[in-house]
Amino acid sequence: MTSRREILVIGGGIGGLAAALTVRRTGRPVRVLERSAQFGEIGAGIQLAPNATRILDRLGLLGPLIDVGVRPRRLVLADAVAGVELTALDLTDFPERYGAPYIVLHRSDLLDILLGGCADAGVTLEASAQVTGLAGSGASVRATCSDGRSFDGTAAICADGLHSRSRRMFSDDEPICSGYVAYRGAVPMERVARHADLRDVVAWIGPGLHLVQYPLRSGRMYNQVAVFRSDAYRRGEQDWGNPAELEQRFAACCDHVRESIPLLGRDNRWPMYDRLPIGTWVRGRIALLGDAAHPMLQYLAQGGCQAIEDAAALAAALERHDRGGAPAGAGVEAALRAYQDARAPRAARVQRAARTWGGIWHLDGAGKLVRDELFRRRRDDDHDHVRWLYEPEAAGAEPLAAASS
Repeated sequence: MTSRREILVIGGGIGGLAAALTVRRTGRPVRVLERSAQFGEIGAGIQLAPNATRILDRLGLLGPLIDVGVRPRRLVLADAVAGVELTALDLTDFPERYGAPYIVLHRSDLLDILLGGCADAGVTLEASAQVTGLAGSGASVRATCSDGRSFDGTAAICADGLHSRSRRMFSDDEPICSGYVAYRGAVPMERVARHADLRDVVAWIGPGLHLVQYPLRSGRMYNQVAVFRSDAYRRGEQDWGNPAELEQRFAACCDHVRESIPLLGRDNRWPMYDRLPIGTWVRGRIALLGDAAHPMLQYLAQGGCQAIEDAAALAAALERHDRGGAPAGAGVEAALRAYQDARAPRAARVQRAARTWGGIWHLDGAGKLVRDELFRRRRDDDHDHVRWLYEPEAAGAEPLAAASS
């Protein structure tokens, strides 16, 4: 191990820490550079489907995650205006069907467990390390921080999020605003006077809006996310998606949805952005990962899951192309290209599918009537539209086996 130089990971969020841990498990030294003074996650709940929980299980983290999370019974789509269930997906057989469960938990709990795993594995964690410069030279890369420190490594994995500075090396694109905005809130269960079935993850969908609800922390907290299309954004107003517009947009919903909105915090709002897929994530010994490579809208609940898939595929590619015995780092560039080739097409498919599902969720008029009829006709055990996403495949489960060997 000491004959290899460090792999640098830029960004200490879910994707960055997952990458650090999977790569460290291959025996390589890893250093994470996090811009904030502390490692932490904002937001509330996160959904982890079996394409991610299979990987976390093989890393030995699934048990602790289940202990602090919830294993829901069903994913439910319900009509936000009529207040009736439209369709559902049974999750109870996921361990047998897909090799791992579907779980929901607080984002900060996931990050804390990843952080603990990294610390236990010997990953070097650097907080207050804002990377302002990144350059490759021969068989190494150098990351320069705003405080003057610099770190050399055999490769740099850039997991610096939607607004990634590193992505500018690969594309001149900018985040694309969807015109939708989210308000989030996770509150103690005793504050919740009215909730959906606590065994389910429920998305109340309606014309240009939706509300997602599910329990967290073994049922002690209740997570809610309200999302709506802002008319003020379409009119070009600067203060779009404000709390007054939130109230106005959900006023026509059913009693359950309308009475749930007051529990949401009003101090923060999250405009919804993604980017178009790009096919190039690698330049020499520098690679993108997670939202820096493939930021996506939330309708498939796959942002974090895809970053975890990236991490497993990256570690497997390093093991396959840069194994011990070769000069330190000799196969790194080939490994990064193999990682990109394995992951970019799948991530692009998920990005596009997330946009499509957002359109389906928010239909109105005749489109809504057709959608609702199709939803009502499907069976809860029909997996035709999700099998491709959850089943083990070359960029998810198989690389993990190599990464953990």
